[in-house]
This record gives sequence, structure tokens and C-alpha cells, in this order.
Amino acid sequence: MLGLLLRVLPFWVREPLLIVVGAVFGARITYLAVHDQDRVAAVIGAVFLVFTAIRVRLVVRALRARRNPAPAASADGAPTDAVARAWAQAQLTAPAPAPAPAPGPGPAPAGAGLPPRPVTAGKEPNPWGQAVAAVAVFAAIAAALWLGPDVLPSDDDTSTSRAASCSDTEDEELPAVYGKTPRPVTGAELCEALNRPDLARLLGTPTEIATSASGTSNTAALTDGKVAQPEAEVRFDTYTVNLSATYNELSTAQYVNLLKIAGTEGEKHLRTLTVLGRPALLSSDPTMKIEISLGDEGSSGPVQQGPLARTLSVALDSKDRGGSYDITVWSESGALPDDGVLLGIAEKILPTIPLRSVR
Repeated sequence: MLGLLLRVLPFWVREPLLIVVGAVFGARITYLAVHDQDRVAAVIGAVFLVFTAIRVRLVVRALRARRNPAPAASADGAPTDAVARAWAQAQLTAPAPAPAPAPGPGPAPAGAGLPPRPVTAGKEPNPWGQAVAAVAVFAAIAAALWLGPDVLPSDDDTSTSRAASCSDTEDEELPAVYGKTPRPVTGAELCEALNRPDLARLLGTPTEIATSASGTSNTAALTDGKVAQPEAEVRFDTYTVNLSATYNELSTAQYVNLLKIAGTEGEKHLRTLTVLGRPALLSSDPTMKIEISLGDEGSSGPVQQGPLARTLSVALDSKDRGGSYDITVWSESGALPDDGVLLGIAEKILPTIPLRSVR
């Protein structure tokens, strides 16, 4: 395709394009070769520059030939071989002049004796205009390649539309406690509230998309299925966010007192505050890490302590009559966002969850 274009394009379009391309690529490759001290790149850059110099010399000679149609003289005054051959060929192919008719006694025909009219050559295109047009075309192509990623939809835009969505749990049979009044929220409802389009931005990683999103309608352990504890989880490449609701009768103030009695207040880095007019608590706990081998023996390793997680617990209502929403964030690397990130997530998500207290 490139060879066809080079053969079809006129001389005054093709050569300026080759000069611009060769100069740009040669200068860039040579700069990178000097910067990186790469000999192979230096050779490639030199080849581009030499090629450009040859094309420039060819264009200069063509311009001189157009200005002086006579055979071009060399430095010592002799015509160059190429131009001389072209001049001789033109002389050989020129038609010989017809012999003048002998004068006779009869009357001369009309127009006889008049000099022949000069043959006017057709108007040739301006070489400078063609060169400028060629450079303009190359500049337009370069601008299109440069601005294309910003104008055309990128892979990131298409991947955003394929972000993970909450799994369909409409046919899931809920535990009996979810049928009580007031009815607790389900895992599917928590997942819809948590899996927001701006969740990655709230986490401080706006370019990431959710890789998985799920919600489950469970019950709290050791309660014989009498306490609802739904939860939802959304995973990103950097962070994982978990949102759960516990419908027990333990208030936030009572939970803080229990931690103080147990002497773990310092270990959990507790911080009491108010969120959306409700009592809230920030705490830190390590996650659990379980290794399961899928080999022939199917053995599993011991439960280990995983990376640290930060949790924001917010009371279900402003009166703190029991139960809480828990927003937990952790990462595989152990890095945690600032507490302000959890507060921002809570202020955006909790108002979208129906207000249902434990009583």
C-alpha cells in the first residue's frame, strides 16, 4: 500500500513528505540513541538522516532545473551527464521542420509567408504550493494520530460498561428472619447501594473498575438464625469494600464499653464520631488468611492473620437502639485509605438504604 502511494503521488508531493518523515524519525531516533546510549538506534537514526539528506539534494536539483531549463553545468562548467542525456533525447525526439515550398507563378495561399505561431506550453503546477500541501497533509495525519485516543472511545471507556454488576439473587430463598417486620434489608439491596458508579472515585482510585460484586442474605453466627446479617462486597484491583448490616440489640456505645473492658481499645485504634447524625465508631482488625491446596491430598494450611482492615460502624438510627451498618475496606498489600474515605463512602451510601431499625 505504501509503495503504491509513493508511485502514484506526484514528485512535489512525495518528496516533501519523505523529507518530513525522514527528518522527524531520524531526529527522534538519534536523540533517543544518544540519551540511552544505544548504538543500534544510532545507526538507524543515521540511516534516516542520510536518506533525508539525499531527498533534500534531489529536490534542490529539481528546483534548479525548473529555473534553468538549459542543460545544467557542473562545477567546472561542463553539463552534467544526466541532464545532458535528457537534453539530447529531447532534441532527437523533436519533429523536424517541414521544408518551405518553392515559390510558383500562381497566387500564394492564405497565410503563406507568415511566421508560425509559438506553441504555448500548458500551465505547470507550482512546486512550492505542492510542497506546502504535502506538508499540510502530513501534519493533518499526524494530528489525527495524536488526537485519536482522546476523540475515539478507548478501551477504558468500553471496559467501564463491562464493570461487574451484582449477581441476580431474586430466586434465592431468604431465611425466615427476613420476613419479620420491620423487614431487614437483603444482600441484593446492599449490593445495589454499594456498587455505585463513583465508588472507585470515592476510594481514591478513579481509573479502576469493579472486578466483582456480590451480596448475600445471611444470619449472624451463634444466633440460631434469629439475627439477620446481610452483606455485600465489591472488589477492585487495589481495594475491597464490604458493607454489612447487623440487626442485633447491641448499641454502638455498648460495643465501645466492651472493647474498653477487654483492653483492646488501643489495638483496634478506636475513634468515636458522629456520621449522618448517628453514633459511629472507627476500628481496625486483621483479616483472616486461609490457604487451601487443590492437589491430590486436598490439604489446607493453618488460618493465618491477613492484612489489616479498617471498619466504620454506624448505628442503624440516631437513637442508637441497637444494630449497625459496617463499612470495611482492606487491600492485599495492607495499604489502607484515610478515614475520610470511609466517611465519604458512608455519607453517599447509607442514605440510599431504607432506614430500618432493629425494633
